[in-house]
Amino acid sequence: MTLHGPGSGRFDLWAPEAGTVTLVAGDRRHSMTRRAGGAAGNSGWWTAAGAPAEGETDYGYLLDADTTPLPDPRSRRQPHGVHELSRTFDPSVHAWKDTQWKGRELAGAVIYELHLGTFTSVGTLGAAIEKLDYLSQLGIDFVELLPVNGFDGTHNWGYDGVLWYAVHEAYGGPAAYQKFVDAAHAVGIGVIQDVVYNHLGPSGNYLPRFGPYLQSGEGNTWGDSVNLDGPGSDTVREYILDNAGMWLRDYHVDGLRLDAVHAFKDSRAMQLLEEFGALADAVSAETGRPVSMIAESDLNDPRLIYRRNVNGDGLAGQWSDDFHHAVHANVSGESDGYYEDFTALGSLAKVLQQGFFHDGTYSSFRGRHHGRQINPALVGPAALVVCNQNHDQIGNRAAGDRPSQTLGYGQLALAAVATLMCPFTPMLFMGEEFGASTPWQFFTSYADEELGDATASGRIKEFEQMGWDPATVPDPQDDRTFTRSKLNWKEADDGDHARLLELYRRLISLRRANPELSGAGFADTTVEFSEQDKWLVLHRGGLSIALNFSAVARQVPIGGKALLLATGDDVCLAVSGPAAGLELPGHSAAVLAV
Repeated sequence: MTLHGPGSGRFDLWAPEAGTVTLVAGDRRHSMTRRAGGAAGNSGWWTAAGAPAEGETDYGYLLDADTTPLPDPRSRRQPHGVHELSRTFDPSVHAWKDTQWKGRELAGAVIYELHLGTFTSVGTLGAAIEKLDYLSQLGIDFVELLPVNGFDGTHNWGYDGVLWYAVHEAYGGPAAYQKFVDAAHAVGIGVIQDVVYNHLGPSGNYLPRFGPYLQSGEGNTWGDSVNLDGPGSDTVREYILDNAGMWLRDYHVDGLRLDAVHAFKDSRAMQLLEEFGALADAVSAETGRPVSMIAESDLNDPRLIYRRNVNGDGLAGQWSDDFHHAVHANVSGESDGYYEDFTALGSLAKVLQQGFFHDGTYSSFRGRHHGRQINPALVGPAALVVCNQNHDQIGNRAAGDRPSQTLGYGQLALAAVATLMCPFTPMLFMGEEFGASTPWQFFTSYADEELGDATASGRIKEFEQMGWDPATVPDPQDDRTFTRSKLNWKEADDGDHARLLELYRRLISLRRANPELSGAGFADTTVEFSEQDKWLVLHRGGLSIALNFSAVARQVPIGGKALLLATGDDVCLAVSGPAAGLELPGHSAAVLAV
């Protein structure tokens, strides 16, 4: 269990179906006994009264006739990998320096999503600390770390985690994580941790040996579902909520990004998502800092972000894929798969004004109606987290290619303006801000050769079914797939890369200087557009954002405003007379103010 502080209870274990349990701690074995009492539905706990009460110890558990000890389901450290012994870790040893950090709300913020292993050449938390000044100067308010929990191998996206309480050792382990959060807070940046509670990875998952953590036959896209509502699920839910609380309390993170909550199979009256909302409120009351729970959901269900007192889940935000699809389809011209419904500029106009495109409308990709309308009286636009790039939208392409590998500066700049000047909460994906030319591909490092081969062949079959050339699909088990996905930071100082980076800095600064972009409600947004000429103007407060998605120059009927920023060199603004308006070059944008 690895509770911090002294006492043999730090090794207590939930194993309701075991006949005998032995704790292996250091070079000694300790027979465990069933813990007396316990609330109904929360039995099955074992304790070892003679276990070492303090000090760092490597340990594991023998269940029944086992001859090899298993790692702790609540392990804080796995120094030799997820198949080996756990190691105790006391989070209270760290002397926090962030007492002056007051946190920040999601509204008005800019998020930066990054993967620790590929963000820097070294791929550690310590190396990421060295980039915090760069992110601060860029204007970032939150960094969102892809999952750091224990997974099999040396490198992975993190969504194949099997030990949710551990910080992957190759990143630096739990002590390095605390130092990273402290360093981020020191430069005014909050930390959002991506967590995965909907499934476990295929290698190193020993949880079913201990108890009914999973529901066999109740699968989702990635395997058996987590047991959220079956027998024994009280303790499983406690396991999840304790883990969420660990990140918020022991590691001082400012929020959690909840992976694929649409995959939860939860039939309870009080659903887990609402419990996350309640946990955020409780920790915020304890610490005096805002706590942001952000759901990844493809359901387009605004009840996730409605307050709990109006029958919502009380989460601070949710990802909105509709914005990404509308921007990407109109900037790139792609129209396959789920982009089909978003090729018209009117789709982006609707998203900007109403939040979702599919809000009860027919989805051709799903072959059914999808989504629910947002009630603007219950939530504001800032609760929707949007992007034009993220790890999924890049990494789940066959070759993991970024838009910058096929689109020119003008199109990348156009997407940047649409994202950073929108009424929602914008999120960038690492390297986007300088048009990184490196791909971000799907990579794994399973030691089990059979599993590795199955992963590689499954990836190829998946894209064959989607019509992609299998020759373009990199082998996820090839180390080169991982290394080619690392950012090349030297690019940020060169040519159009540096030009784009400066644009991102200016846009973020402009956003910060104009809080009406994110501080008002849905009713404060108006949009004009021409489907034929492919221009769109977003009006928000005293700002107007003009975007030309056409490859040729367009005359946009907007006048009487001062030009604050333009992405093209040949923007022409006539402020009065019969020719009043704005001439925008192809694939360019401008920001204007009264």
